[in-house]
Amino acid sequence: MRFVAILAALLALLPAQAKAWGYYAHTVTAEIAEANVEPETRAKIERLLRASPQLGTPDCPLASLEDASVWPDCLRGAYWRWGYTFAWHYQTEPITEEYSARKNCSGGACVNAQVERNQRILADESLPDNVRLEALAFMVHFIGDIHMPLHSGDKDDRGGNDRTAAYGIVPGLNLHWVWDGPLAERAISGNPPVVRRYSAGERAELAGGRAADWGRESWQLSRDFVYPQAFGCNPCDGELPDETVLSQEVLDRSIPIARRRVLQAGLRMAEYLDEAFAPGPLAEQERES
Repeated sequence: MRFVAILAALLALLPAQAKAWGYYAHTVTAEIAEANVEPETRAKIERLLRASPQLGTPDCPLASLEDASVWPDCLRGAYWRWGYTFAWHYQTEPITEEYSARKNCSGGACVNAQVERNQRILADESLPDNVRLEALAFMVHFIGDIHMPLHSGDKDDRGGNDRTAAYGIVPGLNLHWVWDGPLAERAISGNPPVVRRYSAGERAELAGGRAADWGRESWQLSRDFVYPQAFGCNPCDGELPDETVLSQEVLDRSIPIARRRVLQAGLRMAEYLDEAFAPGPLAEQERES
């Protein structure tokens, strides 16, 4: 009976692993953003969402900001149509080299470039609503992606995808999946709730910056925390083993960092949405370019 109970617990965990930053954490960042945007921004988002039938993605609903936050991942089921966008979800910069927002981003095919590109498209009111709505979904999703450390930091392992990492009693995962999935879910579940209206002081402490800054933060977290904690050594000193077991102590130290990244993603998303929908320097830039 004990074996059956453990097996049931493992099976129950699998959907969370498959979703997380692909679903749970992404939708939570969107909920945080929605709670912190200006009322005018919220109304403009709701109006823009009415164009969703024009996108021609009936299997990937787009009726809310939460839907928008996971819509780009849903497109992975139609590689023939959307495959050119799949490299936009990350920019794996080697943690053994200096960070560069332009390196490994040929033609703007990386996450930080696409955050900025899609914000500009979203801000351009001369474009059709369906074009702007597509940009909204990409921008919202990529702001989530860029805050996950292993979408930026890399040790020649596809951002931890090629490093096996046991998560407690769950074997056979990889380091990227752990940070994408169960760790992110633990970090934002329970109390205190993360979805609420944040004060000006909290926003000043957590938000701000541009996409390239956020990518650098994630790369630095990968270099200084994720890899050293997972493997117990300085990742710049040589080769890393292909497998590791994440101890409870490592997980306990990781959870506050994962939680902070989700909060930062949601509040920065709110800033980018307000900026895109409000008249100002960004709108002027669009009219002049």
